[in-house]
Amino acid sequence: MKFNTVQEVTSWKNFIFNGEIYDLSHLNAHWVEYVDKREEKNIITYKFIVTYGLHCFTKDSDDISSEESQLLMYNGPRESRTFNFERYQLSTQLPSIVESLGEKETLVCHAGYGKFAIVKIVDSNGIEVDYFVAFAAFRERKRLRLHIHSAYPRYEGIAKVKKVGFFVIAKKLLQNKELPNP
Repeated sequence: MKFNTVQEVTSWKNFIFNGEIYDLSHLNAHWVEYVDKREEKNIITYKFIVTYGLHCFTKDSDDISSEESQLLMYNGPRESRTFNFERYQLSTQLPSIVESLGEKETLVCHAGYGKFAIVKIVDSNGIEVDYFVAFAAFRERKRLRLHIHSAYPRYEGIAKVKKVGFFVIAKKLLQNKELPNP
């Protein structure tokens, strides 16, 4: 698969800390097909290129020293941020979460600066948390695109949200129509 026309990172370099390699290949660009079977006589397949941002596995942190921060610095093409082990561990679930966006169980809702998918996952401590996956859906060079800007656990619970169907977003993109507003 070639992604040379995509305007984001398509292949993440691994992070190495204390001789241990943290493989980031699960966040490399990939294709996902979503099949909308809501109308039996009008089944539609949407094919998206999916990319992931640096914020899926990094986090600025005030609770570590500047020396620790420098040791944990991940240098991306546009910015550098502190590698975060919790976000990294949770990010391994992102490809399957992205593939589930069209399923009824995955809550897709509006947010102030894009869309969120909210799913229940279990963190490294065995605690079930709400996992916010902030993404943008758009067309790029006549192709459908999803870019996952950030993904992080929410331990405080979910505020009231306005739901939007993922296939509503996909259909409007395919038709070059404006996406639903909150």
